[in-house]
This record gives sequence, C-alpha cells and structure tokens, in this order.
Amino acid sequence: MTRMPAAKRREQLLDTAARLFATQGYAGATTSQIARAAGVTEPIIYRHFASKRDLFIALVDRTGDDTIKLWEHELRSAPEPAERLKRLIRANPMVGHKSAGGRGVYRVIIQAMTEVEDPQILDAVARHIKMLHTFLVDEVGRAQDSGHVSKRFTPEITAWSLIHMGLGYGVLSAMGVIQHGIDQKGNHVQDLIGELMLGERYRKQQQQAQQQQRERHGPGASGEGGEKVENG
Repeated sequence: MTRMPAAKRREQLLDTAARLFATQGYAGATTSQIARAAGVTEPIIYRHFASKRDLFIALVDRTGDDTIKLWEHELRSAPEPAERLKRLIRANPMVGHKSAGGRGVYRVIIQAMTEVEDPQILDAVARHIKMLHTFLVDEVGRAQDSGHVSKRFTPEITAWSLIHMGLGYGVLSAMGVIQHGIDQKGNHVQDLIGELMLGERYRKQQQQAQQQQRERHGPGASGEGGEKVENG
C-alpha cells in the first residue's frame, strides 16, 4: 500500500467509492469492496470517514462542488449573460462531461435520491439542489437584467424549471434511453429550452454555429438527423 497525503487519500477513496456506488448502488457497495478497489485496508477508510454513509454524503457534497466548477469553467469566456445562459443549458453534469468526471460520478446523485428515507442523505441531496438552484438564479437574473430573457417569470421559478428539465434529461440518459430528447428533424430539447428562454437570439446563434460547422467540415455536419453530441 502506497502512503499518500491525507487529502489525496481522501480524494482517492471518494473516486473509488463513486465508481462502486454508481454501478452497485449505495446499499450494494460495501466499505470492504471500496477498500479493496482502492488498494487499502478497510480501517484506512474509517480514518477519513466515520461510516459508509458519511463517505456517501461527502461524495454528494463533492459532486455539487464539481458541478459548480464545471459551470464556472464553461462560462469563463462567455462574453455576455445570454451566452452564459446558453452554455448553462448545454452543460448538463449528468450527461458524461469529462470535466465533471463523467456521468458515472453524477449517477451518485441519482443513487442518493433513492436513499432519501435516510434524513442525513436527504439533507445532502437538498443541499446539492439548493447549491445548483442558487447558482442558476443568479445567472437567470443577470440575463433578465440585460434584457435577454423575459421577466414574465422570476429567476427562482425559471431556475427550478431548468433543474427539473435537466434532471429529467439526465435520468433518461443514465437509463440509456436511445434518442430521447431529439426528434426526427434533429431538433434537440436543449434548443427548445434555449429558444423559449432567449427567443430569436438563440435561434440565430444556432444557425450561425451550424453554418460555421458546415464550412469547417463540409455539408451534413450540422447534426441534423442525429443525436447531438454532449459536452465532453
């Protein structure tokens, strides 16, 4: 067993646990299996986490932090609020984004949703959702203040709608449902959300992006008739 600094070992245990929880579920994965997969003895786990539940909750909390980091990364070069919101619509952490560690990591959140009878896990899930909602409220508010998004609905309810749709899309992706969120013409649910929120501006930006893609790669490269490639 290789000695590691405590912080690095903790992250390694979380990474290992994420893979096992994603494939075996919270109830199915044991601390013994996690230790074996991490190449350590089981007592090492208990040096960092009081219980399997505490390890799981730490993973839920880390996933929230990683999601915010992903969004901040996606938005860092956006020139204005409308573009920021457009990128957020496309940056679904539940759909295999490499910067967020892939869909396996976020699948832990889905696992956590099946364990909410446990009050501590329920609190962790609630914290996670609140963190995402707070971030989205701020971004929607910016877009509304800049005049790019209607103020017909508050940033709070608009942010909830984005979370609802993002979770639904992510769950279907985790289930492996083929061709969900896209029609026979190649229209994607992300485009529906984007156009509803940003209107004509979004549609024109998409047309420009598709034209640039065709110019780079030739005819037929706009993605019509096939599923859109997600971030990562």
